[in-house]
Amino acid sequence: MRRRLLLPFALLFLSAGAPYENPKLDGDAFSRPLAGLDEGFLRGFRQGSALFHQAWVIGPSQVQTEITGLGPLYNRLSCIACHVKNGRGPAPDPENGIARAMVVRLGLPGRDAHGGPLPHPAYGGQLNPEGIPSVPGEGRAIVTFDEVETRLADGETVSLRRPHLSFRDLAYGPLGDNVRISLRNAPPVFGLGLLEAVPDNEITRHAVGQGRGRPNHVYDMAAGRMALGRFGLKANQPDLRQQIANAFAEDIGISSYLFPEPNCTAAQPECRAAAGQEIELTYTRLEASLAYMRGLAVPARRNQDDPRVAKGEALFREIGCAACHRETMKLGPVGFAPWLSGTEIHPYSDLLLHDMGEGLADGREDFEAGPRDWRTPPLWGLGLAGRFGTPVDFLHDGRARTVTEAILWHGGEAEGAAQRFRSLTREERGELLTFLGSL
Repeated sequence: MRRRLLLPFALLFLSAGAPYENPKLDGDAFSRPLAGLDEGFLRGFRQGSALFHQAWVIGPSQVQTEITGLGPLYNRLSCIACHVKNGRGPAPDPENGIARAMVVRLGLPGRDAHGGPLPHPAYGGQLNPEGIPSVPGEGRAIVTFDEVETRLADGETVSLRRPHLSFRDLAYGPLGDNVRISLRNAPPVFGLGLLEAVPDNEITRHAVGQGRGRPNHVYDMAAGRMALGRFGLKANQPDLRQQIANAFAEDIGISSYLFPEPNCTAAQPECRAAAGQEIELTYTRLEASLAYMRGLAVPARRNQDDPRVAKGEALFREIGCAACHRETMKLGPVGFAPWLSGTEIHPYSDLLLHDMGEGLADGREDFEAGPRDWRTPPLWGLGLAGRFGTPVDFLHDGRARTVTEAILWHGGEAEGAAQRFRSLTREERGELLTFLGSL
């Protein structure tokens, strides 16, 4: 009788497609962990998932299972409220224009002590519309859209949305004429642990070699020095731990050892009076949240044998999209998943800043990123946007309802690629979009 050869699980899954992909595509396509993670890491992953999904409440609470520390000022009660099913955030409510799943970053001309954006003296670095009892919320951001029609080379017309931002119920006085404002939609959160494992020189040498795109250098709170930025829509965070802690502080009002101060300004006495003295996102909770973000797998590609996908991929390279949406990067050491060390990944991003033109400019600097500069967003998982109840609002402010609209908004360094897309035949555009839908 022939004995069956039993291979370790970490080797079994390596034989089926990319080892960092999740092959099961359903309502949890963006939420599954990488295969092969050990049980110790998975315990932290599950704890982090609970923190990501559970609504925070005002402390103290008599219910030990509740996560306390909300506010005093905040945007939403949970992470998942904006990153819907770990994907994008939805566009504002079309009936009232309230940007519930977006944030509005604020600033003044100049830089803070670390070279970052100078916060607004009354409202801080971000508008928080909600406040706990006795603390007035800062105000509401209202987003409306103007429709702008554009015509392609073959006569097809496409309607683009241009966002218009206004404010109401500002509780701490007018914003002022010199305020810098940036509307930001929540991006997907899967695959971030892989992007963190890309070595710095893998990113910077591509900038030098291509002669386009440039890195952002930002302040690393833990190290107390400047570092390469790679997370955030303007590559304004150096690593996942700081990205997570910053989001908890600005979006939910949760303090951590990296951001121990409450999100209150000197113009907000009620906020300061209500702020607690204890760290709310403990070290253990922050590390669990980090494990969740690091451990999320990328949804598997589909239909790679389809001839239209192959033709579309060739067009993607031919018209210049791949110059910024870089297909392949190589991982360095991956401490939490060592079998992935040295693996080639396919995020379709260079993690660099690019001038995207005046049409996409937001008016706010962020370290070395100017108002027209945006980090190339990864495209993996793009074809699943809009499926399984996930939003389908693209670009940094959610203005684009389709991939076609997103491409047509490209300007600056990407103007040539956008113009070549305009000149494609209807069949060629369909092939290119079919390729992007396979990602």
